[in-house]
Amino acid sequence: MAAGELAHPRVEELDVGAVLLALADANRRRVVAELAARPDEERLCASFDLPVGKSSRTRHWRVLREAGLVYQRDAGNGLYMRLRKEDLDRRFPGLVQAVIAADQRSLPMS
Repeated sequence: MAAGELAHPRVEELDVGAVLLALADANRRRVVAELAARPDEERLCASFDLPVGKSSRTRHWRVLREAGLVYQRDAGNGLYMRLRKEDLDRRFPGLVQAVIAADQRSLPMS
């Protein structure tokens, strides 16, 4: 691994328990849902509007990355993230979409 490169689990190392644990948090589900809406795009981590402090955001990014839900890259001036949609679909077909759909159905109607 090169200097500044972040560690990501390989597809065969993805664990359903770690993925579900990462998705148990509403803020992380929100990030994954936003990324899933545009799976081919990278987003600057700072672009997510989460109601938490910087240290909590950093922890959320690490949990998502270590569970294998996202790929992150350090660009020097910022940290970028994208959903590992193909990897997740190959390992756990339909899981992420099912969790996102279930979460959206549980939102209160306005």
